[in-house]
Amino acid sequence: MAAVVLAATRLLRGSGSWGCSRLRFGPPAYRRFSSGGAYPNIPLSSPLPGVPKPVFATVDGQEKFETKVTTLDNGLRVASQNKFGQFCTVGILINSGSRYEAKYLSGIAHFLEKLAFSSTARFDSKDEILLTLEKHGGICDCQTSRDTTMYAVSADSKGLDTVVALLADVVLQPRLTDEEVEMTRMAVQFELEDLNLRPDPEPLLTEMIHEAAYRENTVGLHRFCPTENVAKINREVLHSYLRNYYTPDRMVLAGVGVEHEHLVDCARKYLLGVQPAWGSAEAVDIDRSVAQYTGGIAKLERDMSNVSLGPTPIPELTHIMVGLESCSFLEDFIPFAVLNMMMGGGGSFSAGGPGKGMFSRLYLNVLNRHHWMYNATSYHHSYEDTGLLCIHASADPRQVREMVEIITKEFILMGGTVDTVELERAKTQLTSMLMMNLESRPVIFEDVGRQVLATRSRKLPHELCTLIRNVKPEDVKRVASKMLRGKPAVAALGDLTDLPTYEHIQTALSSKDGRLPRTYRLFR
Repeated sequence: MAAVVLAATRLLRGSGSWGCSRLRFGPPAYRRFSSGGAYPNIPLSSPLPGVPKPVFATVDGQEKFETKVTTLDNGLRVASQNKFGQFCTVGILINSGSRYEAKYLSGIAHFLEKLAFSSTARFDSKDEILLTLEKHGGICDCQTSRDTTMYAVSADSKGLDTVVALLADVVLQPRLTDEEVEMTRMAVQFELEDLNLRPDPEPLLTEMIHEAAYRENTVGLHRFCPTENVAKINREVLHSYLRNYYTPDRMVLAGVGVEHEHLVDCARKYLLGVQPAWGSAEAVDIDRSVAQYTGGIAKLERDMSNVSLGPTPIPELTHIMVGLESCSFLEDFIPFAVLNMMMGGGGSFSAGGPGKGMFSRLYLNVLNRHHWMYNATSYHHSYEDTGLLCIHASADPRQVREMVEIITKEFILMGGTVDTVELERAKTQLTSMLMMNLESRPVIFEDVGRQVLATRSRKLPHELCTLIRNVKPEDVKRVASKMLRGKPAVAALGDLTDLPTYEHIQTALSSKDGRLPRTYRLFR
């Protein structure tokens, strides 16, 4: 202890040669290649003398981690993307979802999502599946959308054989016991209640806007199980659906961070020639309906005054979402993605969110000018045969009419002149968001699986970046003008006393300035 105190004292007094050189005044002692004044006349753009010339990596024009796709004899596609790291993400994506439930009870896909990774022919319970994955540091998840069901596992790459065997069992050999179905009914019922009580109205509005835009067909069918169907869905109903849509030709086994040959071998071992639990591996009746955009309005009158109690409650708001038919992800998708980024790209303003910022139109033209607007957000939903571009806004119920007029004006402005600086900023933001998201292994997995499922191939990131760079102002104006020729879809939630009629909203979107027709009332 005394030695430490003595050393500290000498340091403070400047004793010794080292301390004197640091504390005495005098000319500075330069070190070679320092960032100080040793080379006062050399600009930063020139190399320093005596410094070895750096050797940079070169690009040979070939993608080192290209996506490989192999189709097995039964039609199942195997897609992989190698990626450095100890862990991998592997899963099965199926061309299945709520859009295919026209001939069935709505809510089957919702049930299957909750039943995923339950007991199978090889595993007696969900706990046994989780314990098996834990041996390889793995986790599992299942997600359903309107057109895709995805079973995924992230685990150590050394456990690939175990993971593929487990996925094959979960997808093709589920037991679907009465107890599991009953537990799922409770989980679905709870989620439906939570959907109606949560402060964030976005999931409910998204459901409503699809219902209005595609009335009783394909992507307009209920994504969440209707309350009246919860008690009707049983093992037989689920098997009748699985028999038609869980077939190998509608599946993709995708993997990221694995060797392609190894993944193909596992697929042949566990997914080729397997008899599913429902008895037939061939589909009998497939719904091949094409989405029919109808337009329309979906309204839900509700008291929003007590939606969030507490010391700082959310004020009573009315939520409006207006959408127009855009395009599928097979045509003109990139110009629409750029247009959505110009509007806000999923949110009008976020301090750290990808693709959002203070220069988006919904921030500059809406939130920055109208202090009473609580929220303004744009969304783009895209499917294989249609798409929907929406603007969601929230405000006090007494200002609903002004809010709707602001939304319609923003839609009209989409078809106007596109500023070059604004366009380049949106393209840069979109490229940045794309590349940042594709740093994540699970995101790469989903991208690989969805692209191969839809198009049987995958566009690599540098190809997408090239397409984004090639977007011109006339491309954005062309797709926006085409979109504005269609009928609107409207979803409204909250106090709708002052909501304009659907016909007035349609008239505003057909006008040059987006203004609603004036109405005159003798009495309020």
